[in-house]
Amino acid sequence: MAFTTEADAITYIFRSMRKLRGQERQLDEHRRDTAPTRRLVGALGLLATAREYAVVTGSKGKGSTTAITAKLLQCLGHRVGMITSPHLVSWRERIRVDGRAIPEADFLRILGELEPTIDAIEARLDEGRYFSPQGIFLAIALRWFDEQGVQAAVLEVGRGGRYDDIAIVPNQLALITPIMLEHVEQLGPTLERIAWHKAGVIKPYSYVYSAPQPPEVLEVLQTEADAQGAAFNWIAPADTGEYLGLAPDGRGIRLRLGRYGEVTLSLLGRYQMVNAALAVIGAGNMHGRLPGIPHASPEYVERIRAGLAQVRWPGRCYKLQDAPAVYVDGAINAESAELLVDSLRELLTEPVIAVIGVPEDKDYRGVYAALGRISRAVILTETARNPSLRFPDAAAAQAAARQHNSQVDYRPTLAQAVEAALAQAGQDGVVIIAGTQSIVADAMALWGESFEAI
Repeated sequence: MAFTTEADAITYIFRSMRKLRGQERQLDEHRRDTAPTRRLVGALGLLATAREYAVVTGSKGKGSTTAITAKLLQCLGHRVGMITSPHLVSWRERIRVDGRAIPEADFLRILGELEPTIDAIEARLDEGRYFSPQGIFLAIALRWFDEQGVQAAVLEVGRGGRYDDIAIVPNQLALITPIMLEHVEQLGPTLERIAWHKAGVIKPYSYVYSAPQPPEVLEVLQTEADAQGAAFNWIAPADTGEYLGLAPDGRGIRLRLGRYGEVTLSLLGRYQMVNAALAVIGAGNMHGRLPGIPHASPEYVERIRAGLAQVRWPGRCYKLQDAPAVYVDGAINAESAELLVDSLRELLTEPVIAVIGVPEDKDYRGVYAALGRISRAVILTETARNPSLRFPDAAAAQAAARQHNSQVDYRPTLAQAVEAALAQAGQDGVVIIAGTQSIVADAMALWGESFEAI
């Protein structure tokens, strides 16, 4: 069929997975299967083009590391593809070349070209198996990368790694961001088991670079690398750079980073220093297998510095406006909320008003605690953007939030919550919007932000 709208395309892409709706969640090793994606990619020769691939996994910072690495490679003169998830406004944001989202016409056309092969593969699937939506996105991306002459691609896995469709690409580089307990129903209940899933992106005789990790995680990663004959290196905390303060425009940070000297990273948050250090190393590794300027040249240094200053990754500690200053971030647990508070501490002026929209299956109490302690008032909200999200009962949520802040209110939509927050913050205060990615998307839409190019 000819797809005419993005909504029609997404309905088709998730058709197979919807068969499992209502079924009990299982561990990825029992439920997920990359075989359908491998058959699709193989049948259409979507990995026939020689291309450098990096696969990025971890528990936090995957998207930022992917975006920074891609921007650095672009500044080094390469044509760069990128896959990330989730998206903010359009599903097409998940697939980019040189920072630009795949155009709707190309997205719909390519899916239409893939459809007969997808249907034939899906028709032969056993009971309880499905065609992964991520596998279809990967296939669309690979076809578009071929059409666009992409030389290097940086791909973010969705959840784990070992059973993730992204991991079928022949990546010579794996970048691993900090690993923590997450998705325990799908990945397992221990840090070691989760690290085992993440380590599945390591390919034979490849290169692996990891952010600082707990000892038990490093052991798992090293064991996998040894089994694959891969070169494994991890970044020591001292090598992630020295924080120097905020950038003059208040929309990024300054840091001292090895041979690159004092640089500006156009992303807020001290935690981005780890992502940047990992991305600089990763981009350098990929660049070494591509034609281009020598690593040792002054031009190489300047282009890395330029890439760090130019990268844009909306929705992560992102400033939306001044007077009052408004920041938005996808914090959905206590740790990410504490990192957000730490990142904004130098920028906070009274009164601080927190707008929070965290679903009931996430650590909403942890977010209430972290932001409630620093705020004059808290406004709870939710979104209808993603129908699968469920938010805590408004009365129960307010009671939980009042354990950390006496001034708690509720508004059913983000627009209403923001209106109330702006009125309370005045010209001199700060509004912090935190919550699930759909809340972030609502905020971006309210401010008219565009993500067609980043």
